[in-house]
Amino acid sequence: MEQERPPRHIGGMAKLGDWITPHPQGIYVAPADVWIDPSVPSLRALVTHGHADHARGGHEAVWATPETLAIMEARYGPQAGHAVQYGEPRDMGGVEVEFVPAGHVLGSAQIVLRYRGETIVVSGDYKRRPDPTCARFVPVKCDVFVTEATFGLPVFRHPETHDEIDKLLAASRANPDRCVLVGAYALGKAQRVIRELRDMGHDDPIYIHGALQRLCDLYVELGVDLGELRPATGVAKAELQGRIVLCPPGALNDRWSRRLPDPITAMASGWMRVRQRARQRLVELPLILSDHADWDELTETLIEIAPKEVWVTHGREDALIHWCETRQIKARALALVGYEDEDD
Repeated sequence: MEQERPPRHIGGMAKLGDWITPHPQGIYVAPADVWIDPSVPSLRALVTHGHADHARGGHEAVWATPETLAIMEARYGPQAGHAVQYGEPRDMGGVEVEFVPAGHVLGSAQIVLRYRGETIVVSGDYKRRPDPTCARFVPVKCDVFVTEATFGLPVFRHPETHDEIDKLLAASRANPDRCVLVGAYALGKAQRVIRELRDMGHDDPIYIHGALQRLCDLYVELGVDLGELRPATGVAKAELQGRIVLCPPGALNDRWSRRLPDPITAMASGWMRVRQRARQRLVELPLILSDHADWDELTETLIEIAPKEVWVTHGREDALIHWCETRQIKARALALVGYEDEDD
Protein backbone atom coordinates (compact mmCIF):
# COMPACT_ATOMS: atom_id res chain seq x y z
CA MET A 1 0.00 0.00 0.00
CA GLU A 2 1.36 3.40 -0.95
CA GLN A 3 1.31 5.86 1.95
CA GLU A 4 1.40 9.64 1.98
CA ARG A 5 4.73 10.89 3.27
CA PRO A 6 4.19 12.07 6.86
CA PRO A 7 5.14 15.62 7.80
CA ARG A 8 8.60 16.23 9.22
CA HIS A 9 9.83 18.46 11.96
CA ILE A 10 11.96 21.48 11.02
CA GLY A 11 15.48 20.28 10.39
CA GLY A 12 14.46 17.00 8.82
CA MET A 13 13.98 14.99 12.03
CA ALA A 14 11.30 12.33 11.81
CA LYS A 15 8.18 12.73 13.90
CA LEU A 16 7.71 10.28 16.71
CA GLY A 17 5.82 7.29 15.39
CA ASP A 18 5.87 8.44 11.78
CA TRP A 19 6.13 4.82 10.66
CA ILE A 20 2.53 4.09 11.62
CA THR A 21 -0.36 5.94 10.01
CA PRO A 22 -3.92 6.24 11.34
CA HIS A 23 -6.68 6.02 8.76
CA PRO A 24 -10.44 6.05 9.38
CA GLN A 25 -10.51 2.30 8.74
CA GLY A 26 -7.60 1.39 11.04
CA ILE A 27 -3.92 1.90 11.81
CA TYR A 28 -1.39 1.02 9.13
CA VAL A 29 2.14 -0.06 10.10
CA ALA A 30 4.09 0.77 6.97
CA PRO A 31 7.39 -1.12 7.41
CA ALA A 32 5.49 -4.28 8.40
CA ASP A 33 2.84 -3.76 5.71
CA VAL A 34 0.08 -4.69 8.17
CA TRP A 35 -3.09 -3.11 9.58
CA ILE A 36 -4.21 -3.09 13.20
CA ASP A 37 -7.94 -3.82 13.77
CA PRO A 38 -8.92 -2.78 10.24
CA SER A 39 -12.64 -2.23 9.75
CA VAL A 40 -12.50 -3.54 6.16
CA PRO A 41 -11.05 -6.80 4.79
CA SER A 42 -7.29 -6.42 4.48
CA LEU A 43 -4.32 -8.38 3.14
CA ARG A 44 -2.62 -8.54 6.55
CA ALA A 45 -4.20 -7.73 9.91
CA LEU A 46 -3.17 -7.69 13.56
CA VAL A 47 -6.29 -8.06 15.71
CA THR A 48 -6.42 -7.00 19.36
CA HIS A 49 -9.52 -8.98 20.42
CA GLY A 50 -12.63 -10.75 19.23
CA HIS A 51 -15.35 -8.08 19.49
CA ALA A 52 -16.89 -7.48 16.08
CA ASP A 53 -15.92 -3.79 15.95
CA HIS A 54 -12.24 -4.79 16.12
CA ALA A 55 -12.21 -8.27 14.59
CA ARG A 56 -13.76 -8.28 11.12
CA GLY A 57 -14.01 -11.21 8.77
CA GLY A 58 -12.46 -11.48 5.32
CA HIS A 59 -8.78 -10.74 6.01
CA GLU A 60 -6.31 -12.71 3.88
CA ALA A 61 -3.98 -13.20 6.85
CA VAL A 62 -4.60 -12.54 10.56
CA TRP A 63 -2.24 -12.46 13.53
CA ALA A 64 -3.94 -12.69 16.94
CA THR A 65 -3.86 -14.68 20.16
CA PRO A 66 -5.12 -18.27 19.91
CA GLU A 67 -8.25 -17.33 21.87
CA THR A 68 -9.06 -14.40 19.59
CA LEU A 69 -8.61 -16.58 16.52
CA ALA A 70 -10.96 -19.17 18.04
CA ILE A 71 -13.56 -16.46 18.66
CA MET A 72 -13.19 -15.17 15.09
CA GLU A 73 -13.60 -18.69 13.71
CA ALA A 74 -16.74 -19.20 15.84
CA ARG A 75 -18.20 -16.01 14.38
CA TYR A 76 -16.88 -15.90 10.81
CA GLY A 77 -15.75 -19.40 9.96
CA PRO A 78 -12.18 -20.57 9.16
CA GLN A 79 -9.50 -17.88 9.31
CA ALA A 80 -6.10 -17.61 7.63
CA GLY A 81 -4.80 -17.23 11.15
CA HIS A 82 -1.36 -17.07 12.73
CA ALA A 83 -1.60 -17.67 16.47
CA VAL A 84 0.64 -15.46 18.61
CA GLN A 85 1.08 -16.25 22.30
CA TYR A 86 1.44 -13.47 24.87
CA GLY A 87 5.06 -12.36 25.16
CA GLU A 88 6.14 -14.06 21.92
CA PRO A 89 7.84 -11.42 19.72
CA ARG A 90 7.52 -11.67 15.94
CA ASP A 91 9.57 -9.85 13.30
CA MET A 92 7.48 -8.25 10.59
CA GLY A 93 9.50 -6.19 8.11
CA GLY A 94 11.97 -5.16 10.82
CA VAL A 95 9.21 -4.26 13.28
CA GLU A 96 9.17 -6.34 16.44
CA VAL A 97 5.54 -7.17 17.18
CA GLU A 98 4.50 -8.51 20.58
CA PHE A 99 1.08 -9.24 22.07
CA VAL A 100 0.59 -8.59 25.79
CA PRO A 101 -2.60 -8.94 27.87
CA ALA A 102 -5.17 -6.13 27.74
CA GLY A 103 -7.57 -7.47 30.39
CA HIS A 104 -10.62 -6.70 28.24
CA VAL A 105 -12.01 -10.13 27.30
CA LEU A 106 -10.58 -13.63 26.81
CA GLY A 107 -7.60 -13.42 24.45
CA SER A 108 -7.55 -9.63 24.30
CA ALA A 109 -4.15 -8.08 23.68
CA GLN A 110 -2.30 -4.84 23.43
CA ILE A 111 -0.04 -4.80 20.41
CA VAL A 112 3.50 -3.63 21.18
CA LEU A 113 5.49 -2.36 18.19
CA ARG A 114 9.24 -1.70 18.38
CA TYR A 115 11.07 -0.08 15.48
CA ARG A 116 13.99 2.36 15.03
CA GLY A 117 14.44 2.60 18.80
CA GLU A 118 10.80 3.60 19.39
CA THR A 119 8.08 1.66 21.20
CA ILE A 120 4.42 2.14 20.33
CA VAL A 121 1.67 0.33 22.22
CA VAL A 122 -1.80 0.00 20.67
CA SER A 123 -4.06 -0.85 23.58
CA GLY A 124 -7.21 -1.91 21.76
CA ASP A 125 -9.92 -1.97 24.43
CA TYR A 126 -8.68 -2.60 27.96
CA LYS A 127 -9.45 -2.54 31.66
CA ARG A 128 -7.23 -2.69 34.74
CA ARG A 129 -9.35 -4.48 37.36
CA PRO A 130 -9.20 -8.28 37.75
CA ASP A 131 -11.43 -10.44 35.58
CA PRO A 132 -11.60 -14.20 36.25
CA THR A 133 -12.17 -14.93 32.55
CA CYS A 134 -9.06 -13.34 31.05
CA ALA A 135 -5.43 -12.40 31.66
CA ARG A 136 -4.91 -9.13 33.50
CA PHE A 137 -3.64 -5.96 31.76
CA VAL A 138 0.16 -5.68 31.59
CA PRO A 139 1.53 -2.10 31.49
CA VAL A 140 4.33 -1.50 28.98
CA LYS A 141 6.48 1.62 29.02
CA CYS A 142 6.38 3.25 25.61
CA ASP A 143 6.97 6.37 23.54
CA VAL A 144 3.45 6.46 22.08
CA PHE A 145 0.38 4.96 23.73
CA VAL A 146 -2.58 4.48 21.40
CA THR A 147 -5.53 4.24 23.76
CA GLU A 148 -9.29 3.96 23.84
CA ALA A 149 -11.40 6.45 25.83
CA THR A 150 -14.82 4.78 25.98
CA PHE A 151 -15.29 6.07 29.53
CA GLY A 152 -12.98 9.04 29.20
CA LEU A 153 -14.90 11.44 31.45
CA PRO A 154 -14.32 12.03 35.19
CA VAL A 155 -17.94 11.06 35.94
CA PHE A 156 -17.15 7.47 34.97
CA ARG A 157 -15.71 5.79 38.04
CA HIS A 158 -16.76 2.16 38.15
CA PRO A 159 -17.70 0.64 41.55
CA GLU A 160 -16.14 -2.52 42.93
CA THR A 161 -17.18 -5.61 41.00
CA HIS A 162 -18.18 -7.60 44.07
CA ASP A 163 -20.58 -4.83 45.14
CA GLU A 164 -22.47 -5.08 41.84
CA ILE A 165 -22.59 -8.88 41.99
CA ASP A 166 -23.85 -8.59 45.58
CA LYS A 167 -26.72 -6.43 44.29
CA LEU A 168 -27.60 -9.09 41.74
CA LEU A 169 -27.56 -11.90 44.29
CA ALA A 170 -29.54 -9.87 46.81
CA ALA A 171 -32.25 -9.16 44.22
CA SER A 172 -32.49 -12.86 43.40
CA ARG A 173 -32.74 -13.90 47.05
CA ALA A 174 -35.34 -11.24 47.83
CA ASN A 175 -37.64 -12.29 44.99
CA PRO A 176 -38.05 -16.09 45.08
CA ASP A 177 -41.17 -15.95 42.87
CA ARG A 178 -39.46 -13.94 40.11
CA CYS A 179 -36.30 -14.34 38.05
CA VAL A 180 -33.57 -11.77 37.50
CA LEU A 181 -32.96 -11.25 33.80
CA VAL A 182 -29.51 -9.80 33.14
CA GLY A 183 -28.70 -8.20 29.79
CA ALA A 184 -25.03 -8.82 29.00
CA TYR A 185 -22.96 -8.56 25.83
CA ALA A 186 -22.53 -12.02 24.26
CA LEU A 187 -18.73 -11.97 24.19
CA GLY A 188 -16.92 -11.30 27.43
CA LYS A 189 -19.55 -9.66 29.62
CA ALA A 190 -21.92 -12.64 29.83
CA GLN A 191 -19.12 -15.06 30.70
CA ARG A 192 -17.62 -12.63 33.21
CA VAL A 193 -20.96 -12.18 35.02
CA ILE A 194 -21.35 -15.95 35.23
CA ARG A 195 -17.81 -16.49 36.51
CA GLU A 196 -18.09 -13.62 39.02
CA LEU A 197 -21.30 -15.20 40.34
CA ARG A 198 -19.50 -18.52 40.75
CA ASP A 199 -16.64 -16.85 42.60
CA MET A 200 -19.19 -15.28 44.98
CA GLY A 201 -20.49 -18.75 45.84
CA HIS A 202 -23.51 -18.94 43.51
CA ASP A 203 -23.49 -22.59 42.44
CA ASP A 204 -27.10 -22.85 41.22
CA PRO A 205 -27.76 -23.47 37.53
CA ILE A 206 -27.68 -20.26 35.50
CA TYR A 207 -30.04 -20.05 32.55
CA ILE A 208 -28.96 -18.46 29.29
CA HIS A 209 -30.57 -17.22 26.09
CA GLY A 210 -29.71 -19.30 23.03
CA ALA A 211 -27.69 -16.44 21.52
CA LEU A 212 -25.15 -16.79 24.35
CA GLN A 213 -24.69 -20.56 24.08
CA ARG A 214 -22.02 -20.74 21.39
CA LEU A 215 -19.60 -18.32 23.02
CA CYS A 216 -20.20 -19.74 26.50
CA ASP A 217 -19.37 -23.18 25.11
CA LEU A 218 -16.23 -21.76 23.51
CA TYR A 219 -15.08 -20.19 26.78
CA VAL A 220 -15.49 -23.56 28.48
CA GLU A 221 -13.49 -25.25 25.67
CA LEU A 222 -10.76 -22.65 26.23
CA GLY A 223 -10.55 -23.44 29.95
CA VAL A 224 -12.97 -21.02 31.64
CA ASP A 225 -15.20 -22.96 34.06
CA LEU A 226 -18.73 -21.49 34.00
CA GLY A 227 -20.46 -24.11 36.11
CA GLU A 228 -23.86 -25.52 35.18
CA LEU A 229 -25.57 -23.59 32.39
CA ARG A 230 -29.04 -24.40 31.12
CA PRO A 231 -31.02 -23.08 28.15
CA ALA A 232 -33.73 -20.62 29.22
CA THR A 233 -35.90 -21.17 26.14
CA GLY A 234 -38.71 -23.70 26.46
CA VAL A 235 -38.42 -23.96 30.25
CA ALA A 236 -41.52 -23.85 32.46
CA LYS A 237 -41.96 -20.58 34.33
CA ALA A 238 -41.93 -22.38 37.68
CA GLU A 239 -38.44 -23.73 37.03
CA LEU A 240 -37.10 -20.19 36.51
CA GLN A 241 -38.51 -18.71 39.72
CA GLY A 242 -35.69 -17.54 41.95
CA ARG A 243 -33.15 -18.07 39.15
CA ILE A 244 -30.70 -15.83 37.33
CA VAL A 245 -31.14 -15.68 33.55
CA LEU A 246 -28.73 -14.05 31.08
CA CYS A 247 -29.60 -12.73 27.64
CA PRO A 248 -28.21 -10.28 25.06
CA PRO A 249 -29.20 -6.66 25.82
CA GLY A 250 -31.57 -6.61 22.87
CA ALA A 251 -33.67 -9.43 24.37
CA LEU A 252 -34.33 -7.70 27.71
CA ASN A 253 -37.75 -6.38 26.75
CA ASP A 254 -38.72 -8.31 23.65
CA ARG A 255 -41.27 -11.08 23.17
CA TRP A 256 -38.80 -13.73 24.40
CA SER A 257 -38.58 -12.19 27.87
CA ARG A 258 -42.36 -12.25 28.33
CA ARG A 259 -42.17 -16.03 28.80
CA LEU A 260 -40.23 -15.56 32.04
CA PRO A 261 -41.73 -15.37 35.57
CA ASP A 262 -42.17 -11.62 36.19
CA PRO A 263 -38.52 -10.85 35.44
CA ILE A 264 -36.53 -8.19 37.27
CA THR A 265 -34.70 -6.56 34.37
CA ALA A 266 -31.02 -5.91 35.00
CA MET A 267 -28.20 -4.86 32.73
CA ALA A 268 -24.46 -5.26 33.23
CA SER A 269 -22.74 -2.29 31.60
CA GLY A 270 -20.53 0.64 32.41
CA TRP A 271 -23.25 2.79 30.83
CA MET A 272 -25.55 1.98 33.74
CA ARG A 273 -23.76 4.83 35.52
CA VAL A 274 -25.95 7.06 33.33
CA ARG A 275 -29.46 6.89 34.77
CA GLN A 276 -31.09 8.01 31.54
CA ARG A 277 -29.62 5.01 29.73
CA ALA A 278 -31.06 2.68 32.37
CA ARG A 279 -34.47 4.32 32.07
CA GLN A 280 -34.39 4.13 28.27
CA ARG A 281 -33.84 0.38 28.44
CA LEU A 282 -36.47 -0.07 31.20
CA VAL A 283 -33.82 -1.49 33.52
CA GLU A 284 -34.91 -1.98 37.12
CA LEU A 285 -31.53 -3.17 38.40
CA PRO A 286 -28.59 -1.35 36.81
CA LEU A 287 -25.29 -3.17 37.34
CA ILE A 288 -22.27 -0.96 36.67
CA LEU A 289 -19.94 -3.64 35.37
CA SER A 290 -17.63 -2.63 32.55
CA ASP A 291 -14.95 -4.30 30.47
CA HIS A 292 -13.39 -0.90 29.70
CA ALA A 293 -11.10 1.26 31.83
CA ASP A 294 -12.84 4.01 33.77
CA TRP A 295 -11.49 7.55 34.11
CA ASP A 296 -9.14 6.74 36.97
CA GLU A 297 -7.81 3.64 35.22
CA LEU A 298 -7.21 5.58 32.01
CA THR A 299 -5.30 8.37 33.72
CA GLU A 300 -3.41 6.14 36.17
CA THR A 301 -2.29 3.97 33.26
CA LEU A 302 -0.86 7.01 31.49
CA ILE A 303 1.00 8.04 34.65
CA GLU A 304 2.39 4.51 35.02
CA ILE A 305 3.62 3.95 31.47
CA ALA A 306 4.72 7.59 30.96
CA PRO A 307 4.38 7.93 27.17
CA LYS A 308 5.71 10.96 25.33
CA GLU A 309 2.56 11.04 23.20
CA VAL A 310 -1.00 9.73 23.55
CA TRP A 311 -3.18 8.95 20.54
CA VAL A 312 -6.88 8.34 21.25
CA THR A 313 -8.69 5.95 18.92
CA HIS A 314 -12.32 6.39 20.01
CA GLY A 315 -14.60 7.33 22.88
CA ARG A 316 -14.75 10.56 24.92
CA GLU A 317 -11.49 11.95 23.51
CA ASP A 318 -11.67 15.61 24.51
CA ALA A 319 -11.42 15.23 28.28
CA LEU A 320 -8.56 12.74 28.10
CA ILE A 321 -6.65 14.90 25.62
CA HIS A 322 -7.14 17.93 27.89
CA TRP A 323 -5.88 15.91 30.88
CA CYS A 324 -2.76 14.99 28.89
CA GLU A 325 -2.09 18.52 27.75
CA THR A 326 -2.29 19.90 31.30
CA ARG A 327 0.53 17.48 32.13
CA GLN A 328 2.67 18.39 29.11
CA ILE A 329 1.90 15.14 27.28
CA LYS A 330 1.24 15.57 23.57
CA ALA A 331 -2.12 14.07 22.65
CA ARG A 332 -4.43 13.85 19.66
CA ALA A 333 -7.61 12.13 18.51
CA LEU A 334 -7.34 9.69 15.60
CA ALA A 335 -11.03 9.72 14.58
CA LEU A 336 -11.13 6.03 13.72
CA VAL A 337 -14.55 4.83 12.59
CA GLY A 338 -16.59 1.73 13.29
CA TYR A 339 -15.87 1.22 16.99
CA GLU A 340 -19.03 0.69 19.06
CA ASP A 341 -19.42 0.85 22.82
CA GLU A 342 -23.17 0.91 23.42
CA ASP A 343 -23.48 -2.52 25.04
CA ASP A 344 -20.26 -2.55 27.07
